[in-house]
Amino acid sequence: MSDFPRWKYALVAIVLVLGIIYALPNVFLPVPAVQITGNRDNVVDQTLQQRVVAALQKANIPSTSMELKNDHLVASFANADVQKSASDAIRSALGDDFTVAFNLKSTVPGWLTAIGARSMPLGLDLQGGVHFLMQVDQDDVIDKQETRYADDIRSLLREKNIRYDSVVRNAQRGQGVLVVLKSTEDRTAAANAISAEFPDLLVRDGEATGDRYPLNAAVKPDKLRELSLNTIRQNLATLRNRINALGVSEPIIQQQGDTRIVVELAGVQDTAEAKKLIGATATLEYRAEGGTDAQAIDAARTGAVPPNARLYYERGTHRPILLSKQIIVTGDQLANAQSTTDQQTGQAAVSVELNAAGAKRMLDFTSANVGKHMGVVYVERVVDTKMVDGKEVRTPKTTEEVISYATIQGVFGKQFQTTGLRNTKEASDLALLLKGGSLAAPVDIIEERVIGPSLGQDNIQKGLRAVSLGLALVLLAAAIYYKLFGLVADVALVFNLVILVAVMSAIGVTLTMPGIAGIVLTLGMAIDANVLICERIREELRNGSTPLAAIRAGYDKAWATILDANVTHLIAALALTTMGSGPIKGFGVTLLIGILTSMFTSVTVTHAITALIHGHRKLKTLSV
Repeated sequence: MSDFPRWKYALVAIVLVLGIIYALPNVFLPVPAVQITGNRDNVVDQTLQQRVVAALQKANIPSTSMELKNDHLVASFANADVQKSASDAIRSALGDDFTVAFNLKSTVPGWLTAIGARSMPLGLDLQGGVHFLMQVDQDDVIDKQETRYADDIRSLLREKNIRYDSVVRNAQRGQGVLVVLKSTEDRTAAANAISAEFPDLLVRDGEATGDRYPLNAAVKPDKLRELSLNTIRQNLATLRNRINALGVSEPIIQQQGDTRIVVELAGVQDTAEAKKLIGATATLEYRAEGGTDAQAIDAARTGAVPPNARLYYERGTHRPILLSKQIIVTGDQLANAQSTTDQQTGQAAVSVELNAAGAKRMLDFTSANVGKHMGVVYVERVVDTKMVDGKEVRTPKTTEEVISYATIQGVFGKQFQTTGLRNTKEASDLALLLKGGSLAAPVDIIEERVIGPSLGQDNIQKGLRAVSLGLALVLLAAAIYYKLFGLVADVALVFNLVILVAVMSAIGVTLTMPGIAGIVLTLGMAIDANVLICERIREELRNGSTPLAAIRAGYDKAWATILDANVTHLIAALALTTMGSGPIKGFGVTLLIGILTSMFTSVTVTHAITALIHGHRKLKTLSV
């Protein structure tokens, strides 16, 4: 009589059914597609869809489907060659008003996606794409921070009525700000005020010469390291937000060392478009008025701009506006931003929340300038990459527009609204850019690799052959050597592969060539547990146990050995997963999941099948 509990039968059945369902999306292969998204205030709607259809018809390029989703349009095509031709035709028709990017359109049925089932994303080596290794310019971080401290120290000394000759950055980067005072009393007062107001600065007296009493305020080393780490983190978040516009399903964006970032974009073949987007910066600058309307018109006409002002033009009207060279706050001092609607005018707006430093600067400025004007400048910088005489030439292009120029009606600091936006979409886009759209420091691409889709397809075919051959040989060896019990182990091994794929798909593990190697290794290791069980059953039969008693003892006594072996494997897989990166981590993740699924299928699933076969009849011998 079988002693296998019914609840375990139910557990096995539920796991197997869920495994089949969540592994099923991988059967539906994605098709090449082109994604169109609007730049700035350009809207993706039915009119745009008609323009795309007309452009494709004019170029005689057939589209298998076209779908309008929220703020983007996705058109799918028969193969990658047609996809490339369609992208060129669409980009030529739409110009720079829209971003046209390669993508893959899922063909998974809606009922599967409704329950969260999705196919495994493919890595760069299987799908093709681009790899960038980028160096973050940490010197720029130091420059910005020291310049900001210099401005803040000047304001502090004026506020405290402390006389000084000059406040400038030291000639050598990283050495802080040099403050020259007029007397020892002024230097002592300045040192106390700076130390109290800016605890992150290390203040030291310099050697006095004549009536010059220098004071050096340098950023503490631990603060510099914190700034460096925050810069990397902000750039990582910025790049993630920005790369979403390329339509890449599963981009890999991770830190490498203290100053480098690795970006892998599977499925992207247009490196110029990728670089253009990655290198772009967009932010806001809040500036005080720098002159009257009459002075602005005269400056635009003659080119004679006042020394402390800059000439800008208002978006839409192209009205000349003079704003101060000194910036009140910038986009990197924003703590949060979200799109909203101005309650008084009903127009689109962005609700802005500043960090502590930015809030103090804004509060101090508005307190002293009620009734005056303040301009909001939208700054967008894009690095355009072109090939000239076989060499890559990167040209930065900067667009600066005044999106709002209004009178300061009252005092505000931490929270306020920015208006002057054309529509809700522009407000939403600007809010996203402000939350993660400004790079904390420039990045330079120091390494670049492109993997073609044909190579990725070849890797997929080789990987499938490796898995199929490995699985077939293991199944054959088990069936020949252990007969019926070997066939039971084979069934469990197939289910192990299904459950492994289902788990990897459900949690979004990106499949790479090292991952395929992990799957092959897992299949080979999974049969080890069944070998131990079968050998233990054989030993019990040789010792005179009945067939049912031998089965029971075989599973019970082999479990401790199986657990010990798999725990050591799990430790190794955890080490690869937690300490490795890139291909090593991909291999470790697959191995880790495979060990856990194989422990379930090799023991519980085989026991359930064996109990169904042998548990309800009298046996004289076993086919083992």
